[in-house]
Amino acid sequence: MIISRENKAGFVASEQAGAAIAEFFAQNDCRGKRILLIIPDNTRSGPVGEIFKIIYEQIGQKVKALDCLVALGTHQPMSEEQICTRLAMTLDERKSKYGSVKLFNHEWDKGETFKSIGTILADEIEEISGGLFREEVDVAINRLIFDYDEFFILGPVFPHEVVGFSGGHKYIFPGISGDEIIHFFHWLGAVVTNPMINGNKWTVTRKVVEKAASFIKMPHQLIAIVALLDELKGIFLGDCIEAWEKAADLSNEIHIVYKDRTYNTILGLAPEMYDDIWTAGKVMYKLEPVLADGATLIIHAPHITEISYTHGKYLDQIGYHTRDYFRTRMEQFADVPRGIIAHSTHVKGIGTYIDGVEKPRVNVVLATGISKERCEKVNLGYMDPAQINIADYEAKEDEGTLVVHHAGEVLHRLADGSIPTIPNQ
Repeated sequence: MIISRENKAGFVASEQAGAAIAEFFAQNDCRGKRILLIIPDNTRSGPVGEIFKIIYEQIGQKVKALDCLVALGTHQPMSEEQICTRLAMTLDERKSKYGSVKLFNHEWDKGETFKSIGTILADEIEEISGGLFREEVDVAINRLIFDYDEFFILGPVFPHEVVGFSGGHKYIFPGISGDEIIHFFHWLGAVVTNPMINGNKWTVTRKVVEKAASFIKMPHQLIAIVALLDELKGIFLGDCIEAWEKAADLSNEIHIVYKDRTYNTILGLAPEMYDDIWTAGKVMYKLEPVLADGATLIIHAPHITEISYTHGKYLDQIGYHTRDYFRTRMEQFADVPRGIIAHSTHVKGIGTYIDGVEKPRVNVVLATGISKERCEKVNLGYMDPAQINIADYEAKEDEGTLVVHHAGEVLHRLADGSIPTIPNQ
């Protein structure tokens, strides 16, 4: 049974969310149990902290433990202060009311973090991927969860470039999973391409995630939220797949904007929750479908000074390129994790690589704190953000220019249903 509250037109009040959570835990007795909450890092918006506090009020004094694990994937670890901000608690509250709550980062860069729970067989991969791949994939997750009796996934759902819609078991894969499954399904998503994946529910990559999740035998459920910025639009609690499906259906209505035309220039204003291009690349992922052939996308983020805090070494080595630049000669990039190659192709966008000539469909430009020399090194365009007057761009919408504020979470699509595709794909 799924317990839900949703409101597409307005918002779900904290009292309504509290009633839904109270009903859920009335049906799921946690007394005396050790409970782990898996939560997102600060690269997702939404009232995660407010929901955490309601959960704590319901079960915090009844359980043996209530701790939180940040599903970093391969993002930077968060400081305790940052995690407190994510959970909407002050440092004083952290030391007093929530002093018993342990806060963990997912330590993805340490081999001892993981425990293998199964293998997706080559035959299964071939069937799921429609013949695109045939290889065995090890499924490993953070062994910390096995110190608990039950875990709950708490996080928002949005359109997503790799799996179609984020949330649900995606907070496990890649949130707290090992390298092999992460790099496999990210590259699978890149091969299928962002425009074909983003905003679609049962993608091939989502099927890989759910197959991997089938190896998890310990009890776990989902608390999925759908929010526009920090305004809660819906909350869904219960079975991971059922609750995620309902949340994805609402996200489909809340987080997708339809346009009647393509644009020659788009200025995407990246919010400060993205602190490098590894995360701010979402500006491109959500806007690629409404860029005209030959158009320019400007990722405007003066606060960003790094390509990637965790993977910059690799990206300086390979740069940003179209899918087939890599796909036609993967042996040359055998030492580069495929998930990093996937990110490269997603930011560059679709295009061709024929007879050694690369032709991206659009031009991606960084207007950030990253130097012109570094942009050129990684094969992206450069603009000085100080020279950009946002109002000038907003005044040119009739001329084919679009300005998108808080870019990176709301997917833009064409109203006629058409999507950009690679020629002869």
